[in-house]
Amino acid sequence: MLVTMYLILYILVFAIGAVIGSFLNVLIYRLPRGLDFVSGFSHCPNCDHRLYPKDLVPVFSYLALGRKCRYCKEPISPRYMAVELLAGLLAALAWTAFFPPAAFLAHTLAPGASATVFAANALLYFAVLACLLAIAYIDRDTMEIPDSLSIAIAVCGVIAIFIGPEIGLKSHLIGIAVAAGPLFVLALFIEGAFGFGDVKLMAAAGLFLGWQNCLIALFIGIVIGGVYGVILLATKKKGRKDHFAFGPSLCVGIGAAMFFGGDVLNWYLTFF
Repeated sequence: MLVTMYLILYILVFAIGAVIGSFLNVLIYRLPRGLDFVSGFSHCPNCDHRLYPKDLVPVFSYLALGRKCRYCKEPISPRYMAVELLAGLLAALAWTAFFPPAAFLAHTLAPGASATVFAANALLYFAVLACLLAIAYIDRDTMEIPDSLSIAIAVCGVIAIFIGPEIGLKSHLIGIAVAAGPLFVLALFIEGAFGFGDVKLMAAAGLFLGWQNCLIALFIGIVIGGVYGVILLATKKKGRKDHFAFGPSLCVGIGAAMFFGGDVLNWYLTFF
């Protein structure tokens, strides 16, 4: 019975995440263009026809319509479904981090703590992950990171001080500068090294993660960005003087540090 209930909850969490992913698609399209992403109807970017609820069911509508617009028959970018799927998976990941199956089924979920706090933390983590997902795609498209999304992560950082996993106020505050500081210096003195949007993103991430996990996030992001840059050069998609969006790599680093930062740090300390 508990296993069935847990599976139902998993499906529900994934579905809610996919619905949020549908909204993120709107955000990714409209925010860089200065359009209102809260009100107004969705429409096809090709024929501008209004889209109705039957056209907007996450994942299902894309597949049911044969990956084409119902009205103009133009292909729909697979990215829309990808964002919905990723958002659903990230919601399930955030749920699993605070409600692991073994502990949930054995009733050992939160000894000495309220399950409500765990649920609040799962929601907080997903909020940050949703912002990172939107930032990654927007930066990839426009080479810019909206300040509003970095501010949203910073707000989550403030909330995490009170309800998040125990990191310590000092670690949260130091985290603002420990990764953003070096990036700021590089962005200031080395043209094209990093954008100031990257600096603001890492400052917000530092407030959320604390300084230790923020350093891990920065390291992972730089490694991924470096590898991606080498691939672009090797395939001649970019030249040595060309710039590419570094935000997606930083977003992956931040997301990885959220879940595995402690494990990486403990592994590193075994060498000392």
